[in-house]
Amino acid sequence: MAVGTVFGAISDALVGGERIEIRGFGSFAPRDYEGYVGRNPKTGSSVEVASKRLPFFRVGKELREIVDGA
Repeated sequence: MAVGTVFGAISDALVGGERIEIRGFGSFAPRDYEGYVGRNPKTGSSVEVASKRLPFFRVGKELREIVDGA
């Protein structure tokens, strides 16, 4: 229940355009990506890819050092 509450709060904040930082772990922020024209790899035809907003995670210094073995 606690994990669901934390993830729910993070999701709500990202939807609202806010940045979330968890000290020693990392930060989450929403990023806007513009649309572009891509290619269907199977047919080679052009496909319009719509713009979108996605969550972006940046790892914190402490976690990066732990994983790297420093």
